[in-house]
Amino acid sequence: MNTNASLAIFKEMKLVGMHQAYHEVLEMPMQNRPQTDELLAHLLDREQQYRANKKAAMCLKMSGLRYRSSLEEITLNQERNLTKSQLLILSSANFIEKAQNVIITGATGCGKSFLACAVGQNICNLGIKVLYFNINRLIEKINLAHLDGTYVRFLNRLERIPLLIFDDFGLKSLDKQTKLAFLQILEDRYAKHSTIFVSQLPVSSWHQFLDDPTIADAILDRITANAHRIELKGKSLRTKI
Repeated sequence: MNTNASLAIFKEMKLVGMHQAYHEVLEMPMQNRPQTDELLAHLLDREQQYRANKKAAMCLKMSGLRYRSSLEEITLNQERNLTKSQLLILSSANFIEKAQNVIITGATGCGKSFLACAVGQNICNLGIKVLYFNINRLIEKINLAHLDGTYVRFLNRLERIPLLIFDDFGLKSLDKQTKLAFLQILEDRYAKHSTIFVSQLPVSSWHQFLDDPTIADAILDRITANAHRIELKGKSLRTKI
């Protein structure tokens, strides 16, 4: 089989990484080309890398993240009350594998959403699905799903996502229907998947915000159990110098 036939087969089988790598090898001088075993390893590695990058790009595109931020951009210092050990926990998929939640609280402008999106983008880069919701948008989607008959399908979709991010939790009051939907989402995901909650309200105020003792107890139990808590402090990052 000649080289053109091999390239055609790679393309036909949609082995894009292999196709690109083999084409590059063919452009090398003969004396610099890898031996058979090295070539095979090189082609397989490039195909695996291509597929991982493609999956990561798709996860990022579908995530709906509010910010394109990275963990490298996060400032660690005592003033912000954010440590390297806390960031290390969020920099791997370990907390997702353990189905642990993350609670990020702090005053407006302190970088809560930016941090949550940085974590989300890092998880996307690992090829793991993430979905971001501003809480107002989530309420809209829940209400619409009730109206058009897709409510169960919507819940089933959320149940399968390894990491959900709920931003601005506590900014808008929730009606009884939304509280029950929220409880169902958390119940479906409990001990199976992770959720990041971003809020200006301290956790101690969440029970009062939910304003329904029975539902509040159930929701908070599923949120706070086995959760990492980060309380950001310091001046607003939106302040213009």
